Amino acid sequence: MAAGDSFYIATPIFYVNDVPHIGHAYTEVAADVLARWHRQGGDDTWLLTGTDEHGQKILRTAVANDTTPKAWADKLVADAWLPLLKTINIANDDFIRTTDARHESAVTIFLQKLYDDGFIYSGEYEGYYCVGCEEYKQIDDLMELPSGDYAGKLLCKIHSIPVEVLKEKNYFFRMSDFEQKLLDLYESQPDFIQPESVRNEIIQFVKSGLDDLSISRSSFDWGIKIPWDHSHVLYVWFDALLNYITAIGYGTDEQNFDRRWPAVQLVGKDIARFHAVIWPAMLMAAGLPTPKRVFGHGWLLVGGEKMSKSKLTGIAPSQITDTFGVDAFRYYFMRAISFGQDGSFSWEDLSARYQAELANGFGNLSSRVIAMLTRYRAGEIPSDVTLSEADEAIFAASTRVTAEADAAIERLAIHEALAAIWTLVDDLNGYITIQEPWALAKDPANADRLDAVLFTALRGLGTLAVLLSPFVPDAAEKLWSAIGGVGAVQRQDVRAAFDWAGGPMVTPLESSLFPRIESPEPAPAS
Repeated sequence: MAAGDSFYIATPIFYVNDVPHIGHAYTEVAADVLARWHRQGGDDTWLLTGTDEHGQKILRTAVANDTTPKAWADKLVADAWLPLLKTINIANDDFIRTTDARHESAVTIFLQKLYDDGFIYSGEYEGYYCVGCEEYKQIDDLMELPSGDYAGKLLCKIHSIPVEVLKEKNYFFRMSDFEQKLLDLYESQPDFIQPESVRNEIIQFVKSGLDDLSISRSSFDWGIKIPWDHSHVLYVWFDALLNYITAIGYGTDEQNFDRRWPAVQLVGKDIARFHAVIWPAMLMAAGLPTPKRVFGHGWLLVGGEKMSKSKLTGIAPSQITDTFGVDAFRYYFMRAISFGQDGSFSWEDLSARYQAELANGFGNLSSRVIAMLTRYRAGEIPSDVTLSEADEAIFAASTRVTAEADAAIERLAIHEALAAIWTLVDDLNGYITIQEPWALAKDPANADRLDAVLFTALRGLGTLAVLLSPFVPDAAEKLWSAIGGVGAVQRQDVRAAFDWAGGPMVTPLESSLFPRIESPEPAPAS
């Protein structure tokens, strides 16, 4: 992207039927890293996240907890979802709730337009409904167990709970009208759906034929009322998908809407169909641009299963951040898992990467360089140095790594961006080992060479601080301040990280960026 371009990125909005786990946090951090990178590159950036608060699942959860759906949603948002953003240091620009008046009014405008334009009609529907997914299921989406409590019953493959047979008079969206238009979209924009595995699945799904979509329910009333028939409420997914445009002014602030839309959308692969089939069809019907890209990332697995509170595999983010810190949490999930693929979480891998890559790798590198400048030059940063071929190689690496990381971010290959940046960490550690500044310091005749080595190492650290700021913002700012960086690190141009502006002095770090942890695995949450 060219600096100054618009970059609007949105996470899915999450159900408030339970508290968040690290699977939710994974998506939030990925979106935040991408948003921070683009902000540092000078792009007109907007990060949206929020909560999905309507539908039968929320209603049943609220009733089970002896409260109203709105009171339940208010409590979960205040006590769990907003604190999550603070816990993992998410710099979102907006937080949308589907119970917000701005959302409900804009949804009504959108819905009325589709109805007036003939894309919505009334009919009767009977099918298998999974309350967990809030979705009617095809027979291929179901399974039957030969034994156990659910023997002989049809179960949702995702939630492993029995589906319900529903028959209702509903309103339908003419989604079948958009089958060929969707296929044309996928062909004309090969990167519209990513990664390739999700793209192939979606294309085959659409090629198999699209049915019209039931978009209303009349058996309960927790939802946005259909404007021309208040005995029906809007299907929760049709409601929720619209958050991406209601939050930026659809129907009320066309100038801001035109400035922001379309968006890059990060979703879990299990909800990619909603975002890559239903959502663009809805937009086409309304005459609006489709999203720039829909990226369906993989699942976080624990013990080989998808992260789930109901299956007791959910891990609260605070269980990790309380021990390893927020930056380590952010780093680990962006580095250890190939973005777009499933990834397994384990305490052992987290601990090993923390010690090897953060504490011993980047953290120790930062401490050593600053300590040597303090010891050998009283904190004064050398200038007017004569660089050797080895020194120039570090500058060349800084330039190359900056470009490689930026290119990876453009592909949404977050793990590749971090891997590229980490080659500079390794190069600098290797450079210091070979140059032996501690040996140079023993002989005054080597003063000029020592200056060049310290200057080169410090310049490399500055590049790392700028490049790593979107990933580990607290540690990057702490390092930036210590090495005399001018201004705030998050305001430095990440696409020119190799050419950062430094000050005349370094100051000692008060503590290690990533202290060693003696007992890395916390006790399970109660």
